[in-house]
Amino acid sequence: MFTWGGWELADLDRSERLRVSQAEIDRMIAAAAVIRNCRSELAACNTNLVGEVTEGAPAICSWRHYPDGEVYDPKSHAQYFFHAHAQASRQDPERGHFHTFLRAEGMPSGVTPLLLPELALADPAPAPQAAPLKHGTREEVSHLIAIAIDPRGEPIRLFTTNRWVTGETWYRADDVIKMLDHFAVMDGGPSVVLNRWIGAMVELFRPQIAALLHARDETVMAWRRRRRTHVLEDPRLEITSSLDIELDTQLAIIDRVCDRSGDDGVRPTHGLPPMAEGWGESVAG
Repeated sequence: MFTWGGWELADLDRSERLRVSQAEIDRMIAAAAVIRNCRSELAACNTNLVGEVTEGAPAICSWRHYPDGEVYDPKSHAQYFFHAHAQASRQDPERGHFHTFLRAEGMPSGVTPLLLPELALADPAPAPQAAPLKHGTREEVSHLIAIAIDPRGEPIRLFTTNRWVTGETWYRADDVIKMLDHFAVMDGGPSVVLNRWIGAMVELFRPQIAALLHARDETVMAWRRRRRTHVLEDPRLEITSSLDIELDTQLAIIDRVCDRSGDDGVRPTHGLPPMAEGWGESVAG
C-alpha cells in the first residue's frame, strides 16, 4: 500500500493517514491523463466546463438544473447536474457546483440503506434543495460527491451534503465508496468531454472523496448525539464535509508518482492538501 501523508481533521480532533493501493494509483494516473485531454479539448474550442454544461447560455439562473433533463447514463445509471445557488448564499469564488449520483440499478450488490429508528417518527422532511430527476425504474438514489467550480470552470472544492439536501436514500460511507467504482457516464447529456471530465474527477480524487464520505458520517452521528434530532432531516445541517482542492496540485502529485515508481521498488510518500476547511457542522453551500 502507498501512504499519502497525514493531516488533521480540524473539527473531528483526530489524525488520519490516507492509504492508496497500487490499483488505485494506476486508475488515478489514467484519470489524470483524461483530465489533461479534456482541458486541451476545451481550450481548443475556446470554452470551459460552465459553457459545456449550460450549452453556451449567456446567464446561469439560480437553482436551475443544467442541462435540461440532467445527465443520466442508462447503462451505468450514473447521473449528474450542475446548478448555482443565489449569489447571496454562494461561497466566493464558486460559480456553481456539480452534484453526482448513482441510481439503484447501478449500485453494487450488497449495499443497503441505513435506517435510523427516529426516521419512522420524523416530521415531514424539508423540500430538497437539489433533488435529482427520477430516471430508471427505482426510487433509491445515492449522492456521491459535489464538485464546486469557479468562473473559469476550474474545480475548487469537494463536499458532501445531508440527506435532506438532495432527498437521497442514505447509505453508509463504506457503501457509497463502493459505488464510486460504478460511476461512469458514457452516454447522455450535451457534452462528451464533460462526461469524461466528471468521471475522471471522481477517479482522480477518489482517496479524498472516500475520506470526505467517512467524515460525512461522523459529522451526522456527532450532530445526532449532541442534539438528539432527526439529523438527516435537520435543515441546520447542510454541508457535512468539505475540502478545498487544487487540480494542478493533484496532477503534480500523480506526476511525481509516475516519475518515482521505478526507483528500486521504493514507493514514495506524498502529502495531500490540508483537509481542514469546512469539516463538521455548516449551513453554507
